[in-house]
Amino acid sequence: MTTPENKTSLLLKARDAVWNPTPASLRFLALLGVVTNAGIILTGAAVRLTKSGLGCPTWPKCTGDSLLPHASPEHSPVNMAIEFGNRTLTFLVLAVGFAVYIAARRLSPNRPDLTRLAVWQPIGVVFQALVGGLTVLTKLHPTMVSPHYLFSIALIFVALLLYVRAGEGDGPVERRVDPLVHRLTLALVGVVVAVLVVGTFVTGSGPHAGDAEATRLPFPIVDITRAHSLLAWVTVALTAALLVLHRRTGAPAGVRRAGNVLLGTILLQGLIGYVQYFLGVPELLVAAHVLGSALLWIATLNLLYAGRVRPVVEDSAAASPAVRTTA
Repeated sequence: MTTPENKTSLLLKARDAVWNPTPASLRFLALLGVVTNAGIILTGAAVRLTKSGLGCPTWPKCTGDSLLPHASPEHSPVNMAIEFGNRTLTFLVLAVGFAVYIAARRLSPNRPDLTRLAVWQPIGVVFQALVGGLTVLTKLHPTMVSPHYLFSIALIFVALLLYVRAGEGDGPVERRVDPLVHRLTLALVGVVVAVLVVGTFVTGSGPHAGDAEATRLPFPIVDITRAHSLLAWVTVALTAALLVLHRRTGAPAGVRRAGNVLLGTILLQGLIGYVQYFLGVPELLVAAHVLGSALLWIATLNLLYAGRVRPVVEDSAAASPAVRTTA
């Protein structure tokens, strides 16, 4: 049972994490940024899958004369509540973004590289909200729905990179893996990006548009789904090749573990993808697949970052600026 004293203690800890941060508390806030951005991807999918995309038919107001949803003969109260709830969640993601930025600014000793990463979180969320507004104003046109999703993927990248960098020093990058492994890992990251982008084309061509009147992309759904599936199999092949190379080149245990996690994530995501396809893309499986796409991206980045470290140096200014800003 939560007592007033416990609530006060939690508030004080939250305040200190932002106002008197440590590298550990900054990492926690950055991880919270990863979680909230992945979460809003899932709630965005819920908006689309429940045909609530135009539950609030305008932006920034919910209706023409009100910021809040209210009874309307044209829109279901449930659809309005779902869409408005997703919009409201944006403020939580923005609050986390500002908390991360403030903590990075106030961290002692000062880490300008972390501040540069952190500032993109609140800025990114604001741009994301604007893209969301354009998505509503264009009646859920898929050319706007796609970047709306991909912007969250970009924000996860920044938040996860900040999480990693806050636990490292300012020294130059030291590779923990063989050069061939590093190059193949970079290639894998590129292929996963392609999987996610083409996945938005599948969404834009499929039945779950978010509203019955929404425009669809002209791609034949079978053909674009096959392209998406082919890219997914390429990620499986690259990941399997990396797991073999990890063993043959003596990669550290952390790298091998990250590779195993990625392979498991890919296989589970692929299983969900095939099952949803053959079952006629039921909503719950589509939602699981959307969440799985965010987890796949996180697992891919985790493998990339596991393959390098940055040591602490006595004089961080001595490190080359070009090197210190490299992921």
